Amino acid sequence: MIEALYNKGIRELADAAHGAGRLAAPTGSALRDSPMCGDRVRMDVELVDGRIAALAHEVKGCLLCRASASLIGLHAVGHTPAEVERLRARMAAMLAGGEVSGTREGADEIALFAPVQGYRSRHGCVMIPFEALMIALAAV
Repeated sequence: MIEALYNKGIRELADAAHGAGRLAAPTGSALRDSPMCGDRVRMDVELVDGRIAALAHEVKGCLLCRASASLIGLHAVGHTPAEVERLRARMAAMLAGGEVSGTREGADEIALFAPVQGYRSRHGCVMIPFEALMIALAAV
């Protein structure tokens, strides 16, 4: 189980920590805590002309949470909130048992999380960075 959940791709994505840090003057920011597992994510975002111009995150959490935040850091900049919401929805659908479809941006990284499907208690670890980002965007 552990080897599948924490596969090489997940470990590399978490280690890359795309977008890790804080923004000096975010236009939106949100902090999300998971009372179940203790993961904590702060997501800062700068929205300019309806697109994410900059994004940063601080994660105190498990490998899955850090990898998910890194996926967001890798793909969110340059996109609209609606496009990021579609990425979030694709991740949630995959965790619920759906297939990772097509060649859309982020599909390769989303596929890395497929082993998490059978472990519902870990779905929140993957989704909390997305929740924090959506709250930060709503605050703009």
